[in-house]
Amino acid sequence: MQLPQRLALGASLWLVLAGLASASSHREAPFTAAHPKIDGADFYMFRSYETGRDAFVTFIADYIPLQDAYGGPNYFSMDPNALYEIEVDNQGDAHEHITYQFRFTNTYKNVALSIGGKNIPVPLVNIGPFGPGVTDGDANKNLIETYTVTVVNGDRRKGTAALATNLTSGGTSFRKPLDNIGNKSVPNYAAYANNHIFSIGLPGCKTAGRVFVGQRKDPFAVNLGEIFDLVNLNPVGSPSSAPNAIGNKNVTSIALEVPISCLTNGTDPVIGAWTTASLRQGTVLNPAPAGAVASGGQGKPVELVGGAWTQVSRLGMPLVNEVVIGLPDKDRFNGSQPKDDAQFLNYVTNPSLPVLLQVLFNVQAPSTPRNDLVAVFLTGVPGLNQAMTVTPSEMLRLNTSTAPVAASSQNTLGVLGSDTAGFPNGRRPGDDVVDISLRVAMGVLLPAAQAPAGQLPYTDGTPISSADFASTFPYVNAPLPGSPNGVNGVATTGGSP
Repeated sequence: MQLPQRLALGASLWLVLAGLASASSHREAPFTAAHPKIDGADFYMFRSYETGRDAFVTFIADYIPLQDAYGGPNYFSMDPNALYEIEVDNQGDAHEHITYQFRFTNTYKNVALSIGGKNIPVPLVNIGPFGPGVTDGDANKNLIETYTVTVVNGDRRKGTAALATNLTSGGTSFRKPLDNIGNKSVPNYAAYANNHIFSIGLPGCKTAGRVFVGQRKDPFAVNLGEIFDLVNLNPVGSPSSAPNAIGNKNVTSIALEVPISCLTNGTDPVIGAWTTASLRQGTVLNPAPAGAVASGGQGKPVELVGGAWTQVSRLGMPLVNEVVIGLPDKDRFNGSQPKDDAQFLNYVTNPSLPVLLQVLFNVQAPSTPRNDLVAVFLTGVPGLNQAMTVTPSEMLRLNTSTAPVAASSQNTLGVLGSDTAGFPNGRRPGDDVVDISLRVAMGVLLPAAQAPAGQLPYTDGTPISSADFASTFPYVNAPLPGSPNGVNGVATTGGSP
């Protein structure tokens, strides 16, 4: 290979791995990078391993990636003009048959202070402490965030839809906790957030589930800096040689626990799922009137939205849009549906990542076409998580008949570590999908004669395990606080975190 070609491939590899290192799906495409509120960051699906909850499946869809805990005064509320969805295929035909839709409402209270005989609206989200109860300190909150959950059976746009009920406090509305502003505003944030775990009545489901939506510490782990620095790491070195570069970031999690009996079709225990975000087709910015001052909400620019829902973000299997889908098709993939995934087949059967690794690290890429990757990404693995009948399509698949493994016994390499309850049979927070995906891409599932380099222990050097997380719903940890300085990963006296 000529030197210019090697340099070009090397440069491409740095771009590809930089995308991988931006986390499982953080800022993975041009449109989502410009619209972080609808950027799906990570998606998890696993049989619940909390004691006494093994008859449930937990879904976690993370949005708004790379949040700085101190990102006030607006922080990171969800987009009320967006539709966030978790879609489930329980027939193996690449269509959704159950959809859980989340819609958000942000109510600004326009808190004002009397100053010199005039009521002056404050610029802050809160004017005093709040929590730990859901409504404790409501008078100090300038923003109340609520959401509804709609269950759609059949096509997500044409099927039968019904609102879920809040079995904890009544009605069909659920509260989202405000973000972790800091320890003075929320003295006990963990307790405050836990009080926003609600029992949810799902239409057509006899057994109640649980739901939580709120800010969490980003559960993903990756060796970001070294990868940006011309892949300045040993890809077969120690799997615990580098710190988590995004360990000081938060994310917003949509967590939903559903009884297995309400997910499967009664015959096949395998389900597939993915998360999407959609926006209305039309948006018009209505500017504030000249000279107007907000009073009771007047005077601010307003987005006028209308038209059909248009999908702009999609996430099932981790890392697909980073290291599998080519740059020209990343936005197309985010707007696509699993039933149309034949258009992306060449990216799976003829992947670029192994060839790029071959160029930079002088390891032999497996020969193509890669049918082993088709099984992992498009059909499920026979005998593990492949449905009885299956249409090739990209989604996260879970065999709900596989017993969960207690947190203390989980293997971070999932199925590669002989833990069949882990990735790619679903995905748990403690599964090291970076190391697993690197090894699968280089041919670990192929016979050694076909992939001589495939048995090497590829790693980005950043460890992750189930011990890093809670063993109870919603599993992912409470978010880092915006203050005091130092707790959120920023040094108190300068220098590096």
